[in-house]
Amino acid sequence: MTLAIFEEKGTPLENQGFTWRELVQKPISKLDDDAFTRVRVILMNGIENEALRFGHLISRFNGSLRVPLAQVRRVEQHQATMVNWLLGADHSPLETTIAYEQVAIEVTAAVARREPDEYLAQIYRFGLLEDFDHMHRYSALLDRLEGKDANNILQSYTDILPGRPTMVEHRAPEDDLRRPFDRATADPLSKLHALTITSAEYQTHDYYMNIGPLFADPLARQLYAEIASIEEQHVTQYESLLDPSQTALEQWLLHEANEAYCYYGCVQQESNPRIRAIWERMLDYELGHFQTVLGLFKDIERRDPQEVLSERLPDPFPFESNREFVRNVLANEVDLRADGTEIVPLDKESPASIAYRRRMNAEGSPSEIVAADYHWRPGTELSKKVVNL
Repeated sequence: MTLAIFEEKGTPLENQGFTWRELVQKPISKLDDDAFTRVRVILMNGIENEALRFGHLISRFNGSLRVPLAQVRRVEQHQATMVNWLLGADHSPLETTIAYEQVAIEVTAAVARREPDEYLAQIYRFGLLEDFDHMHRYSALLDRLEGKDANNILQSYTDILPGRPTMVEHRAPEDDLRRPFDRATADPLSKLHALTITSAEYQTHDYYMNIGPLFADPLARQLYAEIASIEEQHVTQYESLLDPSQTALEQWLLHEANEAYCYYGCVQQESNPRIRAIWERMLDYELGHFQTVLGLFKDIERRDPQEVLSERLPDPFPFESNREFVRNVLANEVDLRADGTEIVPLDKESPASIAYRRRMNAEGSPSEIVAADYHWRPGTELSKKVVNL
């Protein structure tokens, strides 16, 4: 069922508010809740943080929008808090890292499967194989530092296998830029997809930059440093898909539509009734935000908003395992590389990226060291050694 974004009014902005007790609710269970409930929690926190980041950025350059930006942004701050605080203290930082990579894999795969533009779809598949490898590296670290099986978090939805090796993902900055969609001709779904994946990757980058220094283990610190660098590359890649000629209000309208679109998908697919009620409230709030920005767009730009979005949003992407799709991409595209804005065969890779990678890996690659001889199996490396005894 699609969402009539222009017709649904939601909760008016002036009626949106929280108490501190509402903001900090009972968290989800690491083991008892379905893994995709956590996927939705992490994704929507990323979506909300992107809204906050965008609102602050535009406020620096547009004085006339500062008041409505501040009003909407305050609610977005509290929405982000309410959503992010659903993650419980029973998750270690490394387990949360595994969960972040599951979000990156499953959401990017779902987007790649539905993306109508083949160039954009290939970009998502390209990045997907890199996040897939990060999962493998962090799973090895989780096993060896905490003696835990990453599948307790993944719940068998996502494979733990090597992807495109992290050590070969390092690219010269110019080789991480991609061709943007055309604001005038792009399918509205393409615009929403690009915002969704940019939001998720930015959140992952920020999490790794904050968590990495908290580890005492030197190899763990190096691994987070290495993968955080790749996540910055991913943010560069995905945000470059956004048409830079879009106006500030056009981008704001798309942000609000994308938040509503993603929350709508959460409402439709959430298995935990208590969490579904939160998604329903957040959806009503985002529809109210959309109506606020819609009025500004019409008053200030004097344009038909259907130049930007269709009357009804597309069907939500599915929150489900994409195992077979990922395996197929892995089998056929793991050796692809980048040259400028294009994805190319291995032998066509940009010389600038080869030189950059040689310099970065001159003293070894933490991602290679941490996963040396690691092959996931039920249990942990310790159980494997016990069996061998």
